[in-house]
Amino acid sequence: MGHKVHPVGFRLGIIKTWDSKWYSDRHFVTYLQEDLKVRKAVRAMYPEAGVSLVEIDRQANNMSLTIHTARPGILIGRGGQRVDEMRKSLEKLIFKKIQLNIREIQQPEFDAYLVAKSIAESMERRVSYRRALKQALQRSLMAGAKGVRIRAAGRLDGAEIARTVTMHEGRVPLHTIRADIDYGFVEAKTVMGRMASRFGFIKAKYFR
Repeated sequence: MGHKVHPVGFRLGIIKTWDSKWYSDRHFVTYLQEDLKVRKAVRAMYPEAGVSLVEIDRQANNMSLTIHTARPGILIGRGGQRVDEMRKSLEKLIFKKIQLNIREIQQPEFDAYLVAKSIAESMERRVSYRRALKQALQRSLMAGAKGVRIRAAGRLDGAEIARTVTMHEGRVPLHTIRADIDYGFVEAKTVMGRMASRFGFIKAKYFR
C-alpha cells in the first residue's frame, strides 16, 4: 500500500494556509458545496485567464473572493466590466453577496497549477509529452526553482497500456515540513483518454 500525502495539506498551519477561511457547525456541507461551485464557475467562465487559486473568506452572509490569475486583464475587462458580470453571475449561482478581488501572479513559472495546466494543454494539442515536460522543467528552473518533479501518467504517445513517466531535477524534499513545496494536478482530455499531469517544485530555500 502506498501512503500518499498531499504536500500542501501536509504543511497547513505551518508554512501554508487554507484556501477557504471560514468555520461552521450547522452549514458545513452547504458552504463546502458553494465553495466548489464558485471555484468551478470561475475557472469555467474564463479558461484562458490562467486562474490558479480562488481564496474564499466568509463573514456573516457575505463572501469575499480573491482570484489569483496570470492574466488579470482578461478577468477585469474594459473599465471592470467583466468583474461586474462575473460577480452578478456568481451571486445568482449561490444567492449571496460577493466581493471580488483580483491578484496578478507575477511569475506563472512559479505556480505549479499553471505549469501543470500548460503541460496538459500541450498534450491535448498532441505535442510530444517528453518535449512538454522538459520545457516546463527548464522554464521553472530558469525562473529560480530549487528543484522540480514532474509526473505524467496515461496512454502516453498513444500506447496501448497506460504508464507513468517522471522527470526530476534538483531537490524536492517532501518530508521537510518547512520546505515551500508547490503542487499542481491537471488532467488532459485527449483522443486516447485522460492523461494526468502532476507538477511539484520547491520555490525557495527552506529552514533546517
